Amino acid sequence: MENRIIDKEKMNKNLHESLVSALLNVDRPLANQLVDDWIDVNGVDGVMIEIVNPVLEIIGEKYQKRKDFSLAQAYVAGKFAEDILNKVASQQKTITDDIAPKRPVVIGNIEDDYHPLGRKLVGIFLRAKGWEVYDLGVDVTAEKFIEKALEVKAHVIGASAMIYSTAVNIKKLREEINRRGLARKLKLAVGGGVFKLRPELINEVGGDGTAESAVTAPEIFEDLWNESTKEG
Repeated sequence: MENRIIDKEKMNKNLHESLVSALLNVDRPLANQLVDDWIDVNGVDGVMIEIVNPVLEIIGEKYQKRKDFSLAQAYVAGKFAEDILNKVASQQKTITDDIAPKRPVVIGNIEDDYHPLGRKLVGIFLRAKGWEVYDLGVDVTAEKFIEKALEVKAHVIGASAMIYSTAVNIKKLREEINRRGLARKLKLAVGGGVFKLRPELINEVGGDGTAESAVTAPEIFEDLWNESTKEG
């Protein structure tokens, strides 16, 4: 049994490397075929946690470090994640309009931040869990976040930042939420590469929570939504 586990871990690691290579080469069909082959052997139950999430984390790290990472590569990585979610949905029927009433959530990259990959992936996984996602894009000011949240009656804002120099701008969002007296009814989820490197930054910028990855982001949004409705 132990050898079987070790063999599977090795096979998964090899697949991660092959998938990263395919995505960096903007070869979406190959990436999908590799995952299809894995699903044929292992089923769909573990594909998001064992395969897709580790690959997206590797891609995200490369996106953060490499200046030559292209928009095409980021786009294909996001579409790849969406492709696999749709495959899981078609076989498990877990992604449907019956999961829960659609609730609005607002996401975006904070002011001066132009790294969209992580935010887009979070949006994909939120939609997969039944959220109605309002994606404001990059370089979003505190005022725009809050105005949109109030307009659509969202209880959670998700602000993304890749590096420290832009993450500190989330403080402006926290201050504006507090200034308007909305702290009890409007919760702030934060995320991006810098928060994994510096967990203490969550408190520094005034975040109410964060997620380990895009895959687990819906859980945080669910918790914060429930918290806001209890307090509000």
